[in-house]
Amino acid sequence: MTESARDAFLAGVRAALPIIVGIVPFGLVAGAAAINAGLTLVDAVGLSVFVFAGASQLAAIDLFSQGAPLALVVVTVLVVNLRMMMYSASIAPDLLEEPRRWRALEAYLLVDQVYALSVTRFERQPETNKRWYYIGVVAPLWLTWQVCTVAGAVAGARVPAWLPLDFAVPLTFLALLVPAIEGRATGAAALVGGGVATLGVGLPLEAGLMIGALTGVLAGILAERTLGPDAAGADDDPGGGHA
Repeated sequence: MTESARDAFLAGVRAALPIIVGIVPFGLVAGAAAINAGLTLVDAVGLSVFVFAGASQLAAIDLFSQGAPLALVVVTVLVVNLRMMMYSASIAPDLLEEPRRWRALEAYLLVDQVYALSVTRFERQPETNKRWYYIGVVAPLWLTWQVCTVAGAVAGARVPAWLPLDFAVPLTFLALLVPAIEGRATGAAALVGGGVATLGVGLPLEAGLMIGALTGVLAGILAERTLGPDAAGADDDPGGGHA
């Protein structure tokens, strides 16, 4: 029996709440960095609303601050966000029955945290009301991100340099990564992907991030084939799992 929209929405909100701890300083950093790079408040808010992706926003802001051509900024944002194609392909089987307007909204709202929490829930509890769980996860994240970006942009240069807000970015992703490691296959994917991405820091166009993601996926697939699936994936329908 599929759960009610209200229960699914509230379950999504509860799942997202711990992540907000990392989103707050992340959003403040993005807003302050935009102002420090010479963008106006309207520019900063527009970038946050239309892009809605922290890593690519920070990459774009960094390029703006260096006076990079707009074409290079756009290409870099697209490269950084290429992983969203993998996310979309992975989660598509769960949302295929949604009306087109809902799928368009869900595509806009797809970010790392929403993907990680949603696919984990859908695999473990297939009876989940997927639309409203998904919306429940993303609603507090989207609102928090926009509010904190505006707050960071308003504070701008008044944020003291000694305040270590940069820790928010890795903290956010660690909060997602650790619960998703369920065995040797996911552990290998995390170890290889994280290691390669770290080694690739400094590569042009943030290429290290994409290379790390791809090698992590390949490592996870190889580990699963040689060592067997992790506990949570062992009971899944072989035709219905996520990539």
